[in-house]
Amino acid sequence: MERTLSSGLVFENNAQQSKASMPLRAVSTLLLWQRRMSSRRQLARLDARLLADAGISESQRYEELSKPFWR
Repeated sequence: MERTLSSGLVFENNAQQSKASMPLRAVSTLLLWQRRMSSRRQLARLDARLLADAGISESQRYEELSKPFWR
């Protein structure tokens, strides 16, 4: 009996922690999206010489720039 009660408390505690971490996950997701948008803007500004130095082809750049920010 005691084992059942204590395991129920653990699950309840985990649920509370999960709810508390939701805002942190949302903030980290927004920061990730912001970094992606920023790096893709920088990628769009590179000329052919800089792309070649980085080992990126025009088709790879186009493929990356055509992705939505959430991917």
